[in-house]
Amino acid sequence: MSQAIRYVRHGGPEVLTLDDVPIPEPGPGQVRVAVRAAGVNGIDWKLRRGFMGRGGPPAGPAGVGVEFAGTIDAIGAGAGVTADAAAGDGGGNGGWSVGQAVFGRVLSGAAATHVPADTEDLLAMPAWLSFEQAAALPVAVETAWRTLRRLDLKEGHTLLVHAVAGGVGLVAAQLARDRGVRVVGTASPARHDFLRELGVRPVEYGDGLAERVRAAAPEGVDAVLDASGRDVLAVSVELAGGPDRVVTIADGRAAEYGVSFSTGADGVPLADVFAEVLPLLERGALRVPIERTFPLERTADAHRLSEEGHLLGKIVITVP
Repeated sequence: MSQAIRYVRHGGPEVLTLDDVPIPEPGPGQVRVAVRAAGVNGIDWKLRRGFMGRGGPPAGPAGVGVEFAGTIDAIGAGAGVTADAAAGDGGGNGGWSVGQAVFGRVLSGAAATHVPADTEDLLAMPAWLSFEQAAALPVAVETAWRTLRRLDLKEGHTLLVHAVAGGVGLVAAQLARDRGVRVVGTASPARHDFLRELGVRPVEYGDGLAERVRAAAPEGVDAVLDASGRDVLAVSVELAGGPDRVVTIADGRAAEYGVSFSTGADGVPLADVFAEVLPLLERGALRVPIERTFPLERTADAHRLSEEGHLLGKIVITVP
């Protein structure tokens, strides 16, 4: 048997249960991964609470978690095995091997002991990454990379990031800095020293935000990434000089302000993203801190912490 965190009704973290389930079989073009760690993201608890659906309870038991790291323990038809995959080339030549360490994303169900995954959403895990660190990467890194591409920032521009101390915010800030972009970010005061170490100019949330941003960025703001969803779109449009220079991943009222809302439906291939990002991670030019880890049976506590917000980096669930 396998185990998975699931829920059968929408609600708070208390609706989550650790269930015994049949070990899933990989379909065509898939592998099955024995999960060692799974990342926690805002989308997890928003789905659990029913914020992202069309009303009504789930059609059946629903899994949680969209990113993971672990080892391949079964291969579906068409996934194949090649010498390159066995050597850690990440399926770049069309194959994967049993026992290979990997990380990636799924639509749901990563908080489990086993998960089937499409090979196109899978990457070989370098030996210098831990399972916990790798599981924290796919969502934050892909989202940050995607939204920065949409904002089309150039060297010398200034980017404002709301919730800059969270997973997406931290990655976006560091990628932007690596590309020669100045970064101002909203965060709670306890995170400011860490952010300054990364070259980010931190400012506090709350009343007077526009004035604090202008003081921190006297050259002006060229673009805004809202990863907070804390009613900051109006001031973001004001600071950026128009809605076309603002992207949110967290505020469902984006259309009211003429702002772009970027979701996973806009996703880009992980291979494209990590071709740039893995070298930065390896040489320490990009850091994704782990705020806290929880064992699989305490996934509800991980969700509670995620909902509270004010995190530094990511929360990760570990699987023995």
